Amino acid sequence: MANLKEVRVRIASVKSTRQITSAMKMVAASKLRRAQNAILGMRPYALKLQEIMENLSSGLDGSEEGIYAEDRGNHNVLLVPVTSNRGLCGAFNANIIKETINYIHNELSSQHKAGNVELYCIGKKGSDIFKSRGYKIAEINTHIFDELTFDNSVKISQELMESFVSRKYDKIILIYNQFKNAAVQMLQVEQFLPVSKPEVEQVTEKTEVKANYIFEPNKEEILEALVPKSIKVQLYKALADSFAAEHGARMTAMHQATENADALIKDLNLSYNKARQAAITNEILEIVSGAEALKG
Repeated sequence: MANLKEVRVRIASVKSTRQITSAMKMVAASKLRRAQNAILGMRPYALKLQEIMENLSSGLDGSEEGIYAEDRGNHNVLLVPVTSNRGLCGAFNANIIKETINYIHNELSSQHKAGNVELYCIGKKGSDIFKSRGYKIAEINTHIFDELTFDNSVKISQELMESFVSRKYDKIILIYNQFKNAAVQMLQVEQFLPVSKPEVEQVTEKTEVKANYIFEPNKEEILEALVPKSIKVQLYKALADSFAAEHGARMTAMHQATENADALIKDLNLSYNKARQAAITNEILEIVSGAEALKG
């Protein structure tokens, strides 16, 4: 009977866990809906703005904003890994941490050995791991996802832009999860600064038309307003992508955990019923054996 009691306790425990994972799944689904609408609504604008910026990057030479497109090599590099503050979202954080470490040791091996690679950690999960492993941490931001808005993200982008302009860093790289759907997140390693120039191997008539813009009032004023805004929008897009991807990953993980709990409860109920039937059978055998003994 002790075995039956243990199985009953375990069934109750798994049912309690299932209630929690099911509730977390619904909460994540609700948050995902809002985050998904936000990123899908602003992504076309951000991508078009980035495309315009890349096509105009050649026109930045000599202008005040040209500093953001200045290629100074990669002697001092800042990586910006974007993770979450909470776990229970599958491999969401592990993929970012793994990719960041691989990028440091494969792409920036010499800079890392010279101590010229630093991390601006967004999210608690990533910062905890990188600190424990001894990587150089320039800054940690764990509150941006408490209220993710463009205005709040501007504070981070402004810090990054100022550190690039002051030549503290020659290159700034974003590493984040891009939202595709609730079950799929695409790992992105994206150059934030300097502004990337389009890679065109062969200039075609279509390419020339695409890059031909009419400026009103004039090119200088447009670039003065467009360049900083474009850079800030790109960071906000990355954060919004990561935010939606996090909730998608958590919803998928909790859905899988709930299904696993259902399967485990089914197996435990089967084991319980088998043990209970065996115990009843043994009791019947003992009664029958006792009756037979009394007859003898």
